[in-house]
Amino acid sequence: MKAREILQQYQEGRRDFPGANLRGLSFKGEDLSGADFSGADIRGTNFRGATLQGTNFQGAKGGLQKRWVVVLLIGVFILVGISGFLSFFNAFFVTLIYSSNPENPILGNSILQDQIFGWVSLIILILFWIVVIRWGIIPGFGSFALALALVLAFTLALAFALAGAVAVLGTFAVAGAIAAAIAIAGAIAIAGVIAGAIAIVFPLALAFPLAGVFTGAIAIAIAIAVPIATTLLSAYVAYRAMKGDEKQALIRNLAIAFAATGGTCFRKADLTDANFSNATLKSTDLRKAYLTRTYFRNAIKLDRVRPGKTYLQKAKVRELVKTGQGENQNFDRLDLQGANLQGANLVNASFIEANLNSANLQDADLSRAKLVGTFLDQTDFTGATLTGAFIEDWGITAETKLYGIRCDYIFMRLPPDKRPDFLQLSLEESLNPNPRRKPDDWEKNFEGGEFVDFITPMVETLDLYHNGKADPRIVAYSFQKLREDHPEAEIEMVSMEKRGKNHQSLLLRAETTPQADHSELNKEYFQTYNRSEALPPEEFQQLLAEKDKQIQRLEAWVDIAMQRPNIYAENYSHQGDTKMSGSSRDKIEIGENYGVAGKEGNFENYGATGKEGKSENYGVAGNKQGKIQDTTFAPIINNAQQKTLAETAAEIQQLLRQLEQSNPTETTAGQMAVVTQAVEIVENNPTLKQRVIGALKSGGTEAFKEAINHPVANVLVAAFQGFTEP
Repeated sequence: MKAREILQQYQEGRRDFPGANLRGLSFKGEDLSGADFSGADIRGTNFRGATLQGTNFQGAKGGLQKRWVVVLLIGVFILVGISGFLSFFNAFFVTLIYSSNPENPILGNSILQDQIFGWVSLIILILFWIVVIRWGIIPGFGSFALALALVLAFTLALAFALAGAVAVLGTFAVAGAIAAAIAIAGAIAIAGVIAGAIAIVFPLALAFPLAGVFTGAIAIAIAIAVPIATTLLSAYVAYRAMKGDEKQALIRNLAIAFAATGGTCFRKADLTDANFSNATLKSTDLRKAYLTRTYFRNAIKLDRVRPGKTYLQKAKVRELVKTGQGENQNFDRLDLQGANLQGANLVNASFIEANLNSANLQDADLSRAKLVGTFLDQTDFTGATLTGAFIEDWGITAETKLYGIRCDYIFMRLPPDKRPDFLQLSLEESLNPNPRRKPDDWEKNFEGGEFVDFITPMVETLDLYHNGKADPRIVAYSFQKLREDHPEAEIEMVSMEKRGKNHQSLLLRAETTPQADHSELNKEYFQTYNRSEALPPEEFQQLLAEKDKQIQRLEAWVDIAMQRPNIYAENYSHQGDTKMSGSSRDKIEIGENYGVAGKEGNFENYGATGKEGKSENYGVAGNKQGKIQDTTFAPIINNAQQKTLAETAAEIQQLLRQLEQSNPTETTAGQMAVVTQAVEIVENNPTLKQRVIGALKSGGTEAFKEAINHPVANVLVAAFQGFTEP
């Protein structure tokens, strides 16, 4: 079929072209998305710049047309000839070591100069091959240049002619070695055994006529040995290059580029979601192609493509997308953006700080995998297994697909003994081996779907991060103003946490509707904060006076979170955090509107634990209006009078003991619930509140804490300090 016939039928709605002969056709810049070219012959086909999203090339045969194979073989033979010719000169110069005719020196004015030529040639040749084999072809160039510079500097003092001769023979030596390596690599890449054999045999054939130029067994042996050694070393370098040795990348790239000339071209093509499983892809140009989720499973000769800067340039990545076997392998800091690893075995694989954005990990087994600091924007984890994976600082976003993940437990921190050198901890943190397992109870596992519920809140929140000390009053005002200005976003506080090495930074997380623009909300919040911070104190105080109690309550909670570095306030029972600090933290359960009161600023719909409930008897506040009546705390509060610090502290102690009956303080959550209710009760009783303020002012915070003598005294008094603020 002609290219125009296929395009016409495609425009008419046909998508099924299995086994089609597309050899040598051009579809440059065309749109063939969703077409089925399975089993097609695409040798020499030009898809440059074409749109091929979801196109099926399963089992297709790419590469060179026969006529191009012939053309490139001719090119290989030319390179082989150059290699043999230069090998001839290499051997010729080396054999000058045994020049023995004093009346007829070959290059210099004396036998001594001829012998110097020979020794210098041998030294340069040996040095070059040692460096090339150990460090690669590019350092080999450097060693040649250095050696040549030293030789020139030395010989220049003797004779200009000698320096020029050394430069020529050194150039021949290195050029011959490079030409031989490229010729053999090109032969292997293109023509296989026959051309490779010619590349090896031809230089050797030139060695025997050379042997007749000299006399003596040693000279003849050298005349034969030098081409043989050069050819064998070139073959070894070519072999290492074609096996993907990074040290010989230049040789490999030159050979592949040479072999891909005239082959199948997908340069700059959009191959998103295309399928190349079981396809033959030798001599295929994929430079600058869009390979997002492109499927290469069991592709044939994928190592012979011209990858350009795509993720296929790394041998380890090519093998991974081809076989789907990455168990126990290290992919740290590699670029795997868009790689299709559907169903891959990635057990115990390491992807620390790797780029897996837009990758397809559907049904992949990532058990015990290290996803520390991994970029995972728009990555598809649908049906993947993450049991035992380490997800410290992993970069999931709202666009990451987390549906149907199978996970019994997860680790929020990579232990010190598993961390690479570039991810070391501070001395203090390195002494803590705790991997922070979730669920925290090592005897329990996540129920079906529970892991997604656990991790999702960290993705879908508006994060407001203060990189430095924040003013609780301005934080409260800015957040409340953001809520009032954007009611459609339904902004609700989720958590507050101290961050940073010295616990001076503050992170606020808030829930919004899915349609909310987090970028704009974040920008507007900090614009308000910065403007308010720049106002004179009296003007900002006037702004605060115009606002309701919600700001005061939020301010109090921000103040608590900032004064206690180990407090983590939240309203999610399964909230996790991928940026964990080394220290453990207490937890405060906060309510729908900042955790202190119900929806209207009182105790409506709140139970004894501080979580929203439906009972008419709330255990603390009594009725829905939030008034203190008909409860066990009423006599304590209503009959109280002005007392000293000790008496006020004793009253608070009695209040705490009453609250402990419904909230045991053996756990951190129970202690925080007691603090929450105690603050609410005191704040809703003006008389008791004034006595607390008076006790703080008269005796100080430390004395008040000691007088209360209770496990929650520190947190409670920190909350009471909010009463003394304007």
